[in-house]
Amino acid sequence: MRGSRSTGRAAQASTTGAAQGPSPLRGGFGLVGPRRERHVVQAAELDALALPVGDDGVVIGVDSGGRPAVLGINRPTPYEVTLIGGLWTAQVLALRAAATGARVAVETGRGQVWSGLAQAAGGGQQCVTLHDVGRVPPQGASAGSPVLVIRDCGMRPPRGRVAAGPWQSVLTLLPYLSPAAPRLVRNASLVGIQRVSPDEAEQLGRLMQLPAAAVESLPTLGDGVTLWCTERDRQFVMTQPTDGETGLLGPSRRID
Repeated sequence: MRGSRSTGRAAQASTTGAAQGPSPLRGGFGLVGPRRERHVVQAAELDALALPVGDDGVVIGVDSGGRPAVLGINRPTPYEVTLIGGLWTAQVLALRAAATGARVAVETGRGQVWSGLAQAAGGGQQCVTLHDVGRVPPQGASAGSPVLVIRDCGMRPPRGRVAAGPWQSVLTLLPYLSPAAPRLVRNASLVGIQRVSPDEAEQLGRLMQLPAAAVESLPTLGDGVTLWCTERDRQFVMTQPTDGETGLLGPSRRID
C-alpha cells in the first residue's frame, strides 16, 4: 500500500509541480475508498451465517418447507419440460421467464388467451411473441438472449419445428394425460404434474415410477400445486401469484 500511495503522489507532483500532502488519487486506480474497521467472525460463529442464494433461474413457487423453488430454464444445453397441468401455471412461468430476460415464443392454437399476456409482458418491449401451431421461426437463442418456447398445442401436439437447443428450452403443455404423454415424458428433462384423475395418476405412477404416496396425492392437489419430477428428484411446489400476476391472469386455477 505504501508503494502505491508514493507512486500516486509522485505522479501528481509531476503534473502540478508540487506534492503537498497525501493525494486522494492513486495512479491508475481512481479515488481511495473509505477506510473501515475489519469485521471479524470467530470460527465458532461461522455456522450461524447463511446467504439467501439458490440456483439461477425462475422462481416457480415455494416447496413444502416454504423455501423458494427455482427452475433453471436458461441453459447451455437442450432442456425439455413437459407440464401436465393448467394454462394458468404455464402463463405464470412465461411471465417470470420474461422477467429474467428470456424471450418467450408461444406456439398455440388459441392465441386469444395469450394475447393479453403478450401485450402486458416486457413493459412495451416485445419479449413474448405468439405463433400459430407449426409456424415458430428460428429464434436465434444465445447466452445473451436465451429463449423459452412454450408449446400450447392441445392434447396431441405435433412434433415442433423448433426444438430444444443451447440456450433454448421448450415447455410442452398438456391439459390432461393423452396418447402423446408417454413420448413427451420420456424425452423430458423435467416433468410437472398438477391435479389429475385417479386413473391418470395410476398411469403416471407406472410411467414415471412414482412412489405410492405421490400417486395417491395427485388427484387431491390444490390449485397452483405441481409435482415436479426429474429422474432422481421429486418436489411438490406451490406457485403463489404476485399482485400483478393476479391482476393479469386471475387467481391460481387448474382448470381453464
